[in-house]
Amino acid sequence: MTLASATPENADQTPPKLRADARRNRDKLIEIAAQAFADNGVETSLEHIARKAGVGIGTLYRHFPTREHLVEVVYRRELQNLADAADELSRTEAADIALEQWMRRFVNYMATKRGMASSLKIIASSNSTMFAEGFGRIRSSFDKLLTAAQEQNLIRKDIGQSDLMHAMSSIYSIPDTPEWRDSANRLIGLLMDGLRVQR
Repeated sequence: MTLASATPENADQTPPKLRADARRNRDKLIEIAAQAFADNGVETSLEHIARKAGVGIGTLYRHFPTREHLVEVVYRRELQNLADAADELSRTEAADIALEQWMRRFVNYMATKRGMASSLKIIASSNSTMFAEGFGRIRSSFDKLLTAAQEQNLIRKDIGQSDLMHAMSSIYSIPDTPEWRDSANRLIGLLMDGLRVQR
């Protein structure tokens, strides 16, 4: 099987004819894989992922014929979660709080992406538009939250989206240690302290 056939354009979509139990199994596998890749990297045993999801390895391979297929589905799911979080937080939280909480979720996204880095490079070679589309979705979600906070005079207006995106992206360069996520969240706190309008 070629990588192209293993990572179709609709890899993030649930196959339409799955029974309810099969759909639950697929969703659970994706959830467990995302956490495993974030914690232990992309070389995490697929048998371990299947076991944690409560299914056999055959079930995993029926849904995801290759490791790269599973990685792409997880990556697209993380992007969708970020977009959904922006919509949810903008409805339920004050604009500055929504921005901060989304930025902390972005750290979780970076942790998962970092764990999948080697496989994502392989996938990118056969799907060059995937990352451009993903980055566009992230920027759109981020801009929505930042603009709302600025329009309500909760966040400084002299900071542009590109400046803040550069600051956020630099978190990815923090050395990969067990303390990486804690350090990243401390930096988010520092960023928000500098962004909030002093009253």
